Amino acid sequence: MGATMRVLTRALDSFSLMLPYVAAALLSLFFGMFIGQVQAEGTQNDQRIISIGSSLTEIVYALEAQDRLAAVDTTSLYPEEATKLPNVGYMRALSAEGVLATNPDHILMMEGSGPSTAVDVLKAASIKLTEVKEVYSPEGILEKIDVVGTALQLPEETKALKAKVKADLDEAIAYAHQQAKPLKVVFVISEGGGKPLVAGRETGAHAVIGLAGATNVFANLRGYKPVSKEALIAAAPDVVMMMSRPGSSDQSKILKEPGFNLTPAGLNGNLIVMDGVYLLGFGPRTAQALRDLSDRFVKIAAKSDVKS
Repeated sequence: MGATMRVLTRALDSFSLMLPYVAAALLSLFFGMFIGQVQAEGTQNDQRIISIGSSLTEIVYALEAQDRLAAVDTTSLYPEEATKLPNVGYMRALSAEGVLATNPDHILMMEGSGPSTAVDVLKAASIKLTEVKEVYSPEGILEKIDVVGTALQLPEETKALKAKVKADLDEAIAYAHQQAKPLKVVFVISEGGGKPLVAGRETGAHAVIGLAGATNVFANLRGYKPVSKEALIAAAPDVVMMMSRPGSSDQSKILKEPGFNLTPAGLNGNLIVMDGVYLLGFGPRTAQALRDLSDRFVKIAAKSDVKS
């Protein structure tokens, strides 16, 4: 019994000697965790964000987080302020070295950015990378906002923006579908090579046409496909749509091209040209783009009714 007490006494003495060191270690761990948390919160608003994709850049601005943008890509043309930021090039022709040279700590990137070799390098780098899916629908727009807002850690701002954009989209789509008879539309991406390249289903153009209350005459095709003049004549579109091209010649000449000239669109001079980023961006401005497009459809439909 006496021997046991002596062993216990020595153990307690040893433990008491260690207490200051244990306490110091625990305090060090606690303050280290605390300081680390403070540092993480401090850098949250100091992130150098690279936005690759026009709609992503517009969402960052709509969330009022533009002060965190370090660079954008060439498709980021709105707002104009974004064009003054450092540029990493076209989203489908990126240089990994060029992107990394901007010293980012978070990259927002639209799905489909490339080339894949550059994207692989960026994914392998020790930098946060958020890849955002492109879904051509109102739900897809709201999902983009959610992904970007989550990446930027702005929950309240994201919730408010989603509510506003959803209300705008619902109103714009309801407005567009008041037309009694949907117009038939062909969306032309390019007209070179003798066969125009037109938009089929599963494209942004197809989605916009439908949301604005019209019908895509080449919905039987998938993606962007060249079509013959015979196919154009048979499709009989009421309207030809194109994206505006800065510095290009008169785009209305397309209505006189073989095939187009024998369609209702060509015969009646029905051409709609709109900014591609605005029309096909599927971002915060899409509701307004749908209103603008549906207004043009209504004017063309009214003109056709007068002639018939």
